[in-house]
Parts: sequence; structure tokens; C-alpha cells
Amino acid sequence: MSIAPLHSSPPLTAASGLREVHAVLDRCGGVDDVSTYAAASLIGELERAVARLQSMKLTLVARVDKADVAADAGMTGTAAWLAARSRTDGASAAKELRLATALDEGLAVTRAALGQGQLSTEHAHVIARATEQLPPGLDVEERLAIEQRLVAVAQRVDPIALRKAARRALESAKRDQTEVDAHEDSVLRSEETRALAATKLTLHDNLDGTITGHFTVPTLAGQILKKVIQQIASPRRFAQRAAKDAKAQAAQGGARDALTASELAEATWARFRTEDLEWSQKYGRAFVELLEHLPTDHLTRKVNATILVTLDHERLKAGLGAAHLDTGHDVSASQARRLACGAGFVPAVLGGQSQVLDLGRSQRFFTEAQRVALAVVYDTCAADDCDRPYAWTEHHHEDPWSTGGATDLDQAVPLCGYHHQRIHDPGYQHRIARDDRRKRVTFVKRS
Repeated sequence: MSIAPLHSSPPLTAASGLREVHAVLDRCGGVDDVSTYAAASLIGELERAVARLQSMKLTLVARVDKADVAADAGMTGTAAWLAARSRTDGASAAKELRLATALDEGLAVTRAALGQGQLSTEHAHVIARATEQLPPGLDVEERLAIEQRLVAVAQRVDPIALRKAARRALESAKRDQTEVDAHEDSVLRSEETRALAATKLTLHDNLDGTITGHFTVPTLAGQILKKVIQQIASPRRFAQRAAKDAKAQAAQGGARDALTASELAEATWARFRTEDLEWSQKYGRAFVELLEHLPTDHLTRKVNATILVTLDHERLKAGLGAAHLDTGHDVSASQARRLACGAGFVPAVLGGQSQVLDLGRSQRFFTEAQRVALAVVYDTCAADDCDRPYAWTEHHHEDPWSTGGATDLDQAVPLCGYHHQRIHDPGYQHRIARDDRRKRVTFVKRS
């Protein structure tokens, strides 16, 4: 939905424009009477308006910083002055000031796109940081090409995906593959070094039988912990017990012994729901279970979670570029080589030895080898706009096994637990389309 003026108007000063914005907002009143469809359409336009106002604010912040208004007010610096004026914390104000300065001193394409509401300030932060990390020796045209490419990508993806694309920014400057890989590796190493420096753990005894803690760890370590906790808390751990209970009940009633997939799923969720806990509580208990089962009697150097890592064979040998994890995270190739020495990583090396990936009707479930193969293609669940990482997915047969479908790689559709349930839900229609090698699943609720 696009909102455009009915007729052109003369330009306003910034002060007059802001007064009109407030006046219009006052006239808008509440949004309680807005229909659901209208609300969904307006969200995007509201985000665009917010981005344009933030762009104006950043321009003003840069002006204030140049004039050293903070010194006139007797404050330590512009960040402190801004924190006081915007009633925010010093770290957030300093981050805003850095972006305002970067946009004022260059990044004209980014500044214009933000001013039009075509990207968010978080996108702009990523672009500013990426341009800071570019190697010396690039000329003005190359830097402009990189910025234009990043702005174009930012209009299609979220800041996390943009950050990944930015690591390979030299591709937009037509640099050779080795140089692109080396720059990506340098950026990842720099991120990992800063992450390690920021790592800390604090524990406080509450003297009531609990300990409260706070930690900051590198993303890789956090992803490993997150994956282990989710696996421990997963309702699928209840499947075996649910099946046993359901079979016992069926036997008492003289019913059949075997359960259908839908009956087993319902029994699993029924047992899972009996805990009556919030997800935070489930994760907390999973964390306790993890801590209580750590191998403290013989600590090893092995990573205590199985993570699928994908990288090109040549990059593995050279130790340059990035390796991709099935949690959606990237690590440097050199770190992947180090971690591969432990038992916690399953490597998917492109160009390496192949494995049998098509099983026909000989096997009901997809294998680990097939899962590794699909990790090269998918970062997330195959459902449209689902950002749950590939590591969370289950493999659905595009042609159902129950009607003769084969367990071949081409038939696999990775779906998170939620969308796997939706694809079997008669209340929804779905369509599977191909986008290059990847499949995309679109859901529509039946009326």
C-alpha cells in the first residue's frame, strides 16, 4: 500500500514540517477502529514513515555534533547530550551518533534511501560498518558500487541477512574470488576477536535457593547452547513416552496396537502440554538438565553439540572465507578447521566425497547424509517468510510416503515444526514452488 499526496505542496522548513506531523497524528486519533486488513497494509507505511523521521533526526544530530552544542551546554560530548535529550542510554546514543557521522561524511546513497524510508536505521548501521571494514586501495567508483549493491540488498532482506552479504562486499567491486574470500575471512576473524573480548559470565547467589546469572558469549558458543537447550526442551522427547502411554490405553480398550502419525503427534503434544509451563521455564529446566549432566569427571575439548558446517573444499584447505552452520550462523574457515578436530561438528565439504542421497522406497525417513546435502541449499525453513533456521527443520515428503512417495533428496522439503504441522492441517492449503534449487511453500487458510 502506498500513500501519496493528492497534489504537490511547497516545501516546508523542518520545524514547520514536524509541527504538521504532530498535528496530523493528533487528528488521526486511535487505531481501534482500523480493520485487520487495513492494519496489515498500514504497518509497512508506518515503518517507512518512522525511517524517514529517523533520517531527519540523524541529519540534525550530525549538525549538532559539528557545532559542538554539547560543549555549550557544559556536557561531556554529543552522545551524552543526545542521551539526555532523547531519554535513552549512553550506548544507544553513541551508536546513533556514529551512524549520523557516517551518513554525514559520506554514504550518500544510503542517506538518500533512508530519507525515502526504503531501509531501516539497522540496515544503515550494517552498511556503515561494512564500508568501514573495506580494505584500503579501493577507489571511489568501487566504494560507490559496493554501497549501491548493499542498499539494493537491504531493500529485500533483514539486517542479519544484509550483514552476511556485506562480508562479501568486494564482489560488487569486481575483485577476484581469492580477494573476496580473504576479506570475508578477515571480517569474520575481526568479529570473533571482538566477541571473545566481550565474553563474560556473572553469577549472583540470591540466598533463596536460586542463582541468577548473566553471560555474553560469542555467537557460535551461544548457537551451540541454544541448539542443545532446544533439543532438550523439544516436545519430541516426549514422543516415546506418549506412544507407550497411548498403546497401553489402546490395549486396555481392545483397540489396535499401532498408532498413526497424527495420533502419535497428538499424544506427544498432549503429554507435553501437561507440564503447564511457559517456554522460558521449559528452557530453564532444560538448562538445569544440561548442567547436571555435564561430564565433569573427564572434561574434553570436544564441542558438546552436533553442528552441521558447510564450506567449499578449497576454502577449507586455504583456511580463508566463511563456513556456514545449520543454525544460520557463519564462522571463519580457520575456526571451522579448528572445530572440525572435535566430535561436535558434522562437515559438509563441497567438492568432497559423495554419499548415497536417493533411497527410493527402501527407507521411510530421510538420512543424515541427505540432511547435510540440503544444508547447502537451505538456511531456513522452506515456508515463505519463515526465519527459523534449517537446524530446526524436519523433512517432509513432497509426494507423501503413505501414497507411494520416495525418500529421495529431490522429494525433501525442510519445514520447522510449526509449518510441518500446517502442511498436514486440512484447515490450510499449501503450494510448493521451486526457486532455483530451493523449494518455497506458501500457505493459505481455507475459508
